[in-house]
Amino acid sequence: MIAALTLARNNVPVRIIEREVQHRRGQRGPGIQPRTFEVFYFLHVPEIHERATSFPPLQEHDRGSLEPRNTFPMVEYTEPTPAIPYVGTFTNLPFSYNAKLMGQPTLEAIVRDHLAKLGCTVELGTQLTSFTQDEKCVRAKVVRHRGDDGEKVEENIEAAYLIGADGARGMTRKQLGLTFLGATREHDFMLVGDIRLDAKGLDRDHWHFFGEVSQDVITLRPTDELGKDGWHIMMKGRITDLEGLIRDKEAFMNCISDFIGLGDDVKVKEVMWASEFKPNMRMVNKFGVGRIFVAGDAAHVHSLAGGQGMNSSVQDAFNLAWKIALVYKGFSPASLLDTYTAERLPVIAEMLGYTTEMHKLMFEESGTGCTPPSIADDNRTSKNVKSNLERGMRRGKNMYMLGVNYRTSPIVIDDSGVPAVQLAYGEIQQGILRAGDRAPDAPGLVSYYISRGSQSAVSLPSEMNASTRMFDIFASTHHTVIIFTLALAVPFVQSVLATLQRVVPKELVKQVVVLPGSSSQPDGSVESQTSSKEDQAFDVEVLVDQAGHAYRGYFVEGQETKVVVVRPDGVVGAVVRGVSGLVQYFEGIFGKKGGMLTTEDAVQI
Repeated sequence: MIAALTLARNNVPVRIIEREVQHRRGQRGPGIQPRTFEVFYFLHVPEIHERATSFPPLQEHDRGSLEPRNTFPMVEYTEPTPAIPYVGTFTNLPFSYNAKLMGQPTLEAIVRDHLAKLGCTVELGTQLTSFTQDEKCVRAKVVRHRGDDGEKVEENIEAAYLIGADGARGMTRKQLGLTFLGATREHDFMLVGDIRLDAKGLDRDHWHFFGEVSQDVITLRPTDELGKDGWHIMMKGRITDLEGLIRDKEAFMNCISDFIGLGDDVKVKEVMWASEFKPNMRMVNKFGVGRIFVAGDAAHVHSLAGGQGMNSSVQDAFNLAWKIALVYKGFSPASLLDTYTAERLPVIAEMLGYTTEMHKLMFEESGTGCTPPSIADDNRTSKNVKSNLERGMRRGKNMYMLGVNYRTSPIVIDDSGVPAVQLAYGEIQQGILRAGDRAPDAPGLVSYYISRGSQSAVSLPSEMNASTRMFDIFASTHHTVIIFTLALAVPFVQSVLATLQRVVPKELVKQVVVLPGSSSQPDGSVESQTSSKEDQAFDVEVLVDQAGHAYRGYFVEGQETKVVVVRPDGVVGAVVRGVSGLVQYFEGIFGKKGGMLTTEDAVQI
């Protein structure tokens, strides 16, 4: 649905089909990482963070005892910075540096509401059965289920592109012939579910773990999304008949009672949803063929450890959808879509390595003997932990996904001279910003306008005294070109603006000039030698970095002039100091004709 929302925001018509006749149930994949909150912010979906809840501390118990033997936080508090928003400190943005929790049914309902406002609904009971493609379009055959009598109606759909987000067992990947190499952890069979539970003495302030995760264990996480007595449960065991428990409510209740140790004081009021789960660690060899692509679980599956699955799926979709929007409208060549695989494949490969190692640390009696970077401290030394569970559940900063990057992408341009060596799934590198990195936020940018009657000043009217931030300038519908300069009246600025006017369609780029805070005068003006005729030639927003956050966050030093291009997905596409680098970047996006391609043959997606 994230791909659909991104396309709809870009005014691209889209259909969403869902095989199931009801919207999915189950709290699966509830952890939302900070980078994913940023994606939702760019897509104008603030409710997800507003309604998400913080991770409760984890509490380990011996089997049959409510007495805690270890309590620890999964998510350590992280100090905020202006570049990484944090509630109540530097910003009023609706998300924070730390991860939060929301079940997928709630999250998907929120996204569906936004899609409905854009005229797009999920077509339930509609199954993809086959497809073909050629140079012009995709032809898909679907079967729609009508009414309660099981009537089936076939429909042929012709679309520009097909995105298969149909899960690990879906047919899109299989019919494309993509490989799905990896392993299945057969001995780590798990049962996951949502229940309503009465258990006297079991507090709702912790995420409870009863037993040993390397042997038999039950976990209970309180969630008010299911009601005041709602819990998400996970059971793992090599002795307990987990498959039988799915079908036997009394045995299920007895098992929970045995693990918790409350006897008759435990009552399972309702099993709302339950499913078996075997950890798979697999991924495709490429993310698409021709006009057909896979995303999320259809492209990669992995352990629950790390809380990366839903987040990676969201970022797959966001990476792909803005590119499809440009190609569909005729602004970009089809070759732009090849970068979906080029950018996401290295990221997912590294993510699978991290989450697999975390799974071993959590669920095996003896891990590999080392601590992966995802759970090491800033000095790369292992934390002083008491158990495999704590070792595996503690989250390192790379799990926030803020350091996920596309530095090796064929379409990013960087002439900063900074080496590109960096893990695709690493942490943010302090003191470095390269093309392919996440674009930092920067609050405290004051809007100025160019006085049309003056040739020497940019003035600030009192009614425009409010400040803005980088994250409010970025959007999924356009590139943002940020020109850092000491003054407007330099030939470089005029050259950049003229170049943009020539090579980029006007509606696809937002031009922003950021002046240092030192440019501001006591009377609220900014020194400039830009003539009014030149001012009117370009549609550019002028901002003053009053607090200096933008210049520090984008590492602009001294008398330096720099241009940073931010893509629609909030990733730095280019860091350049001349118009040649700027032209090279946009030719990679729009082709050498500057994006002036026709849209006469566009086919409905």
